[in-house]
Amino acid sequence: MSYPHRRLVIVVRADPVICGHSGEARNLAEVALTRGYDDVRLLTWPIPTLQAAGLPLKPLDRLLPYSPGITVERPEAVGDYRVPDGRHLAGLTGRLVELLAEPVPTTCLSMYLVPHTQVVTDAVAAARAAGFAPDVHTVAKAVGSDVTNVIRSCLREGRFGAATVLFTTFLANDEVVAVSDYTRDEIVASAQEVDAHCGTTFAEQCRRRVAVSYPPIDASAYLDLDPAAVDAALARRGLERDGYVLFLSRVARAKGIYDLVIAYGQMECRPRVKLVVAGTGPALEHVQAMAKEDDRIIFLTDVDDREKPLLMRGCAAYALPTKPEPDFVETFGIALAEKMLAGGGPIVTTLTGGTGEAVGDTAITVEPGDIAGLAAAVDRVVLDMSTAERQALEARARARAMSFDRGAVFDDLFPQAASAAGARG
Repeated sequence: MSYPHRRLVIVVRADPVICGHSGEARNLAEVALTRGYDDVRLLTWPIPTLQAAGLPLKPLDRLLPYSPGITVERPEAVGDYRVPDGRHLAGLTGRLVELLAEPVPTTCLSMYLVPHTQVVTDAVAAARAAGFAPDVHTVAKAVGSDVTNVIRSCLREGRFGAATVLFTTFLANDEVVAVSDYTRDEIVASAQEVDAHCGTTFAEQCRRRVAVSYPPIDASAYLDLDPAAVDAALARRGLERDGYVLFLSRVARAKGIYDLVIAYGQMECRPRVKLVVAGTGPALEHVQAMAKEDDRIIFLTDVDDREKPLLMRGCAAYALPTKPEPDFVETFGIALAEKMLAGGGPIVTTLTGGTGEAVGDTAITVEPGDIAGLAAAVDRVVLDMSTAERQALEARARARAMSFDRGAVFDDLFPQAASAAGARG
C-alpha cells in the first residue's frame, strides 16, 4: 500500500458553515498543496448535523469546490440514540486515529478549541497508547468564540473545572496560536482568573507560548475584479454602483445590525442609497420584521463566495458597527479584511476587540452603540467624501490587507513547510 509523503489535517467547522474561520481552513488547505503536502484533509461535521444545530449555512448547491488533493471528510456518528451526546466527536476522533496509524508525517491543526482541539489531543493520545507511534505535530488555534463564548461563560458561571479542562487541552498541543493580539490578551487574562481561583499556572504558560496568526484570506478572489462582472452581479440584485450601503456578515446583535437599521432611518443619504443586509443569523427574522415597512432595506440571504467580493466592490460604503456583547466580541473581523481587498466604498466600523488590528487607520470608526454617530459617519462617506479621499482610503486599505494573504499567513504559521517548499523549488 502506498502512502502520501506529508499530510495536513485540519479539524474545523468547515463549509457550508457561514463563518470566516471555515474560509480560513479552506485557504490554509489550498496553500498547503503548494508547500509540499500531498494529502490535505478537512475533518468536519456531517451536513445534517450542521443543519440541525441551526448554524447559518451557505447555499449547498453553490459551494466552491476544493482543489484536487484536498479531501473533506464528514465522519458519521458512533453509537445510537442511547449515546445522547459525543457520538459525532467519537466519529471525528476515531477517523483521526485511523489517519495517525498510517506511517505518514502529519501536521494536525485544530480551529475552535471546543470541541476540535479535544478531538486532536484525544486522537494523538489514543494513537500513542495503541503503539502506533504517530509522526505528528499539533497546532491549536484559538478563534474568537473560544474566548468570548466558551472561556468567558465558564468564568461568568464559576465553572472553573470546565475552564481547567479547556486550558489543559489547549496547552497540550505542540504549538498554540490565537487569531489576534486581542484574543491572545483575553486568553492570558482569562487564564489569570482561573489561576487565582485554582492555583494553576496557565497564565504564565499562555503568556510564554501563545503566538498570533491572523486569518488567511485568498487575496486573489478580491483583487482585479472585472468591472463588467460587478455590474452584472448588481443588476441581478436590482442594485447600482455606489447606490447602497452594505452590511455583509452574520445577522446578529453583536454585529451591530440593530444599530445600523435604526441609524439608516436617520441618515440624510437615505434617499440616495439603499441598505443591503447580506447574510443570515439569529437576528435575521427580527430585523426583517423591523424593516417590513421599509422598501429601501433589502435582505439577501443567499450570497455565495463568488458574489461576495462583487457586492463589496460596488457599494457606496460598507458598515459593520460591531459591538461587545456577553456572548461575542469581534476578535478580528475577517469580513473587514476581505472588504479592504475588494475595494469600493469606505468601511465604517467600530474599534471593538480586534477590529483595529484588521483595519488600522484605513476605516471610518465610530463608538460601539453610537447610533447618531453611525448615521453621521455613513452620511459623511456618501455625501461629503471626495473621490480622491475615497481612493486614498481604498489604496491604503488594500495595501494593509495584503499582509493577511493566505500564502504569507500559511508560511508564518508553518515555517518549516515553507522552508521545505523553497528548498525543493
